[in-house]
Amino acid sequence: MLACAASLQVTPNIIRQGETLRVTAPAGSASARLHGRTIRLFPHESGAFGLMPIPAAELPGKYVLEALDVGNTVIASTEVTVRNAHYPAQNISISQTLSELKPEPGEAETVAAFRQLVTETRLWSEPFTAPVASCMTSRFGVRRLHNGKDTGNYHAGLDLRAREGDPIRATAAGTVIIARQFAVHGGTVGIDHGQGLGSIYLHMSKIKAVEGSKVEQGEIVGYAGSTGRSTAPHLHWSIYVNGVPVSPLQWTPVRSCYSPVKPTRAKKK
Repeated sequence: MLACAASLQVTPNIIRQGETLRVTAPAGSASARLHGRTIRLFPHESGAFGLMPIPAAELPGKYVLEALDVGNTVIASTEVTVRNAHYPAQNISISQTLSELKPEPGEAETVAAFRQLVTETRLWSEPFTAPVASCMTSRFGVRRLHNGKDTGNYHAGLDLRAREGDPIRATAAGTVIIARQFAVHGGTVGIDHGQGLGSIYLHMSKIKAVEGSKVEQGEIVGYAGSTGRSTAPHLHWSIYVNGVPVSPLQWTPVRSCYSPVKPTRAKKK
């Protein structure tokens, strides 16, 4: 017989596309499953804990989240509602040279392996902090067009305004897995925060972090630039949860660089 839903807690239970569920499951739970995606759970004072990502392209609707034991038997379940985030489209003007830029050998594989990394020890705590004290010029989840043509991709992070040489700081404590200059990603630092949570920082002009080293929240890991496939100095910052890019705005607030324009009334003559 299944345990009652109250023994399996998710926060929030109404969530938007591209966000993350915090899952607290009964003792004896080894994993959690939602719509064909399974994540590992880790021992926690309340039983077991893990992070379930909701992809930006997930269809809105009601889903059942299940807690499984080591034999993959369902021991608890609860309902989760996914709402439409209404991500807009964004066009980027890009030169032919940048458009045709290809990854160097091993670049895509190294970044893909980093995204899938799940390590035992949780090094992160909330709240997170933004890596630069700035505003965003492109938000997570927007459908990307290059020179008016749909790329078929969505923006997997935030673009933050930064000047050449501005310091970039770790959003949370972790272990540096990537600290390299790449062809497409440019100067790249990838930090493993533990238990399926990672962050990556792209287009740096200079890298300060060292692969294999530990960093604390707020520690400088590099300096902003416009390396790789970039049209101007800025920072691209992504958060990955169990291999899926998720909205950093759920982890820490970042203001938009563009304030909404208020309509003005014509003066009476």
